[in-house]
Amino acid sequence: MNIPEKLLYTKEHEWVKKEDGKVTIGITDFAQSQLGDIIFLELPEVGQKIVSGEPFGEIEAVKTVSELYAPINGTVIEINEDLEDNPDNINQDCYGSGWIVKVEFDGETLNSDNLLNHKDYGLIIV
Repeated sequence: MNIPEKLLYTKEHEWVKKEDGKVTIGITDFAQSQLGDIIFLELPEVGQKIVSGEPFGEIEAVKTVSELYAPINGTVIEINEDLEDNPDNINQDCYGSGWIVKVEFDGETLNSDNLLNHKDYGLIIV
């Protein structure tokens, strides 16, 4: 499994990339491989508040439907509109073109109490 060192992870298999007061969120390589071919996403709207640990959308694959869980508290500032027509971008490039949402996090720093580094995340998927 591909687990980039520069990202943070949740136990629910989302990844987080911090950039200039905002974060990009997606699902991990492990998650997309477990789901199989992704065919649809239900995503939040721009401006919607998300709460850490709470569902903010759904991802539908041929095999199953799974909720997406917010890794942080914040406000959605962008959604990956390319996923509407090409949800399989997540299967092909989950850490790149398959990103899901960008969020401006609440507070001045990213609260990483619930986030794992690449080594700790690797331990929960073995």
